Amino acid sequence: MRRQPARLRLFEQLYTAAEMRAVEERYPDYPSSVPELMERAGAAVAREAMLAFPDARRFGCVCGGGSNGGDGRVAARVLREAGLVAEETEDVDGYDVLVDALFGTGFHGAPRPDAASLIERVNAAGVPVVSVDLPSGVDASTGEVAGAVVRADLTVTFHSLKVGLVIAPGRFQAGRVVVADIGLERAPTESRRAAPALLSLVPRRKPGDTKYTSGSVLIVGGQPGMTGAACLSARAALRADAGYVTLAVPAESLPIVETMVLEPVKIGWRDADAVEEISRAAERAGAVAIGPGLGRSDERRALVRELLRRLDVPAVVDADALFELDPVERDAPTVLTPHAGELARLLDTDSGWVDAHRLEAAQRAADRFDAVVLLKGPDTIVAEPGKGVIVSDLGPPSLATAGTGDVLTGIVAAFLAKGMEGQLAAVAAAVAHGVAARLLPQQAGLVASDLLETLPVALESEVANTRE
Repeated sequence: MRRQPARLRLFEQLYTAAEMRAVEERYPDYPSSVPELMERAGAAVAREAMLAFPDARRFGCVCGGGSNGGDGRVAARVLREAGLVAEETEDVDGYDVLVDALFGTGFHGAPRPDAASLIERVNAAGVPVVSVDLPSGVDASTGEVAGAVVRADLTVTFHSLKVGLVIAPGRFQAGRVVVADIGLERAPTESRRAAPALLSLVPRRKPGDTKYTSGSVLIVGGQPGMTGAACLSARAALRADAGYVTLAVPAESLPIVETMVLEPVKIGWRDADAVEEISRAAERAGAVAIGPGLGRSDERRALVRELLRRLDVPAVVDADALFELDPVERDAPTVLTPHAGELARLLDTDSGWVDAHRLEAAQRAADRFDAVVLLKGPDTIVAEPGKGVIVSDLGPPSLATAGTGDVLTGIVAAFLAKGMEGQLAAVAAAVAHGVAARLLPQQAGLVASDLLETLPVALESEVANTRE
């Protein structure tokens, strides 16, 4: 079965352990056909190991007792048939490459002490490691790592990517990932990975559009000392093809903002009249972004709550607006865009727990706030109540710098103002954000405003203009 060309796919399926088991059980003559699938899987591991490490002559295959171990034993046999030394062993010394076939997709929790000790010896061997399906110790369905885990250089996974290979912390253990086709049929999955071609769904300006119908955005934030955050969001909304942007800032910030950005309309407000002033400005807005550089005083937190209650337009809630935020019942779409620390406060936990349970944390927050939650990170997770998550992992490490989140907020707001539904707008924004960063001529020293130059290019790139 041939896959569609990658440039035409909007999403890639991400399988959980249960979804993979269901696909395997639908294979003809299952379970009698398990050896046939195992033969294909093991041969794929051997082939990819030889391609990745052509100078290796001695392979140590560390095999468990389940199907994953069976795949590893087939790989060892195929390597031997190719004239190489390949031994099934727990003695990890003296090999050029180690094959990790301890645990497969059915594993969850922490390895038992004997297995944990073996994993630590594999990691300490000082040679490349090829993991079978996923690194031992990673939960295939969540990406969680509860104990010892293999640090792979190459992971050969079967049929399709697993959730745990894309979501942290599991993604950081996998090294380079190769997907091997073993003849299984496709099936729907709850979670998906966004592809660059998703940008083809972002509405473009059409003949007859006005500056308002092509997307009108209101940005609320920018207290003194933090005006840059709101200005970045406003400029990003324009570069994301919004036709009209209003920047609503505290009155004392207005003179500064006037000199920083040209295109947005600017209004100033004081805490006493903020709700009324901002509500008037929102009358022609298709979406509002609240929070970049807003401040966290009691008055500003009250302002956030009242705006969310009163404004009947899609809202992006970011940065300071997330501080001590309580759920607000709204009819219009709401997108929260926290990083791990902000999400931890929303869930009354710590950022370490969020980092260790990113999928669960995003889903829990989406349910609690009845909103789309975009959890930022190298594996940006977009969760919506009652739906599977969508992951965007296109952003390079250079995005880990101040202000890039403000740019993302502006992009989300622009896409919402163009009429995209909440989860799709959020994940498309994450894709545009990542692609824009990759298009920059340099990664070292990237600053947030650099993205504003390549964002239009990302939207007009070949994949973005592909129509299925």
